[in-house]
Amino acid sequence: MPKSSSSSQQQSATGNIVAHASCRVDLAGSTLDLWPLYLFHPGAVTVNFAVNILTRCQIIPGRDSSIHFKSIDTGREDHFRNFDGFCQAKKIQHHLAAHLIHFFMPAGPANNGGFTIETNSESPAGAGISGSSALMVATVAGLARYTGRQLDREQIRQIAQNVEAQLIKVPTGCQDYYPALYGGVNAIHLDVDGIHRQSIAVAPEDIEARFVLVYTGAPRQSGINNWEVFKAHINGDKRVFRNFQEIGEIARAMHAALESGHWPEVGRLLGEEWKLRRTNAPGITTPLIDKLIGAAKRKGAVAAKVCGAGGGGCFVLFVREGSHDSVAEAIRKNGGRVLPFRVNPDGVTVVSQS
Repeated sequence: MPKSSSSSQQQSATGNIVAHASCRVDLAGSTLDLWPLYLFHPGAVTVNFAVNILTRCQIIPGRDSSIHFKSIDTGREDHFRNFDGFCQAKKIQHHLAAHLIHFFMPAGPANNGGFTIETNSESPAGAGISGSSALMVATVAGLARYTGRQLDREQIRQIAQNVEAQLIKVPTGCQDYYPALYGGVNAIHLDVDGIHRQSIAVAPEDIEARFVLVYTGAPRQSGINNWEVFKAHINGDKRVFRNFQEIGEIARAMHAALESGHWPEVGRLLGEEWKLRRTNAPGITTPLIDKLIGAAKRKGAVAAKVCGAGGGGCFVLFVREGSHDSVAEAIRKNGGRVLPFRVNPDGVTVVSQS
């Protein structure tokens, strides 16, 4: 993969650049996507789908040499008089933008031009639906267009994943980037010869009718939870190893059930994965999550699992046909927040505006 070269770097457009990428809901096989865990579980696969809860990066060329980072959803901002001021800054609020500018513009922007990077995520903070990874994909894609870099989707994934690892300072999995890059319903196969994304042909309305996405209002730290499980696996914890073997089997079965439209099996497998994950990490659930799942099951939910590494954030419910609205109402009455969604068929998009 070629690296940025300041000598040949040129802004590709004088207008604004806007990039969008989707968040995701994971159904089975997550955490196995951490290298090298999947190498110890042949046939590892992660199954997820993209949702129309979007992240956005806008890059606005400036009229002078000043540099501005602005995060709409977090309210964090940085102002620098020029690139030298940015490099010398002791404190930066918008770390994602800062890390990527160092990668794409190691010696500064062409012609010492200034710019604004404005980001926004529709995902609640710490929701576990990969808002940070999707925003990373959008920002990498936007900066590639701005600096004239030709990157394919796998190169975008590599940069986004590696920079996110630098930010959170623990290993990052690969699965979160593929819904952002491709959209749709995905099986991410994790093999010795690399990572292979496969589209699963499922009618979006079938997923939208059978799943309810819930936000607990309590952010979680997926990197910390995953790191504890990662360490236990690498340190030879036989119980964790066996659990991941079973999680791998469930994920392969989930892939097959989605492809064949065997919805009762999808619900059963979702519940089985949740049972295993609860034994892997005690902090994966919370009293509120357990309360909400219980209330939902009394109104027609069949199974549930947390999104991402758990400990708060979001969880997804599989519901009986026709019970979507009653389950959603039970969630709201018991203190949860339902996040309406549609399956997003589109991968990352980048447009230049005059």
